[in-house]
Amino acid sequence: MLTSLQNPLIKQLRKLHRAKERREQQLFLLEGTHLLEEAYAAQAALETVCHTEVWRSQHPMLWQSITSIARRVELVSSDVLKAIATTVEPDGVVATAERIHAQPLHFTQLGLMLETIQDPGNLGTIIRTAAAAGAEGLLISDDSVDLDNPKVLRSSAGQWFRLPMAVSADLTADVLKCKAAGMQVISTVPTAPQTFWEVDFHQPTLVLLGNEGAGLSQALNDLADRQVTIPLSRGVESLNVAISAALILYEVKRQRGQKNC
Repeated sequence: MLTSLQNPLIKQLRKLHRAKERREQQLFLLEGTHLLEEAYAAQAALETVCHTEVWRSQHPMLWQSITSIARRVELVSSDVLKAIATTVEPDGVVATAERIHAQPLHFTQLGLMLETIQDPGNLGTIIRTAAAAGAEGLLISDDSVDLDNPKVLRSSAGQWFRLPMAVSADLTADVLKCKAAGMQVISTVPTAPQTFWEVDFHQPTLVLLGNEGAGLSQALNDLADRQVTIPLSRGVESLNVAISAALILYEVKRQRGQKNC
């Protein structure tokens, strides 16, 4: 059992709390039983799994499964596990996996592009919603929060492994590719004259959403075929970006009348 915070492995794993270290080590953290189950189901390349004795006794089948695929499995004390985790009360297991280098995304029916999203909770919720609503994938600008930020993974409730995602070096170029492929581009603007439910979403659609405070940049807004609004009651200034994403994606699903888009 590893009990010292000075152990080289433990010191290495604690560094993964920082984005810079995740990039340098090409690893990211997976915290909690549910995420580990989803990672195993998705055949993610698990590097190291650290767990407590209590956790192993509670999840013998999962422990046996991950032992067969992870490069390294370590029994650690509860204090060591708390030091590795980014949560206050971890449930007994923390793992690392190789960073995923996704292939370029090609949307044909329903895609989502996000510009300068800063809150990891928002991004994780959007990922979870996009997977549930049947989006083909999600493309995010390179000045957004990291896709493998620990809170992004937790907020996605495991859907992180099910939704194709990539970081775009040039959202404008990617939007233009989608337009050239015949997709309509929809953006949200508070002052737009048309509501989002007035759009015909039966045709291939790309949805653009912007920063929590500043919204979508004017350059991307100008590329939209339709600018729509989400009506708000008097006195309410705006909606959370994750809620906005959910409303639009589920309007697409409603209009298309399919159980699975």
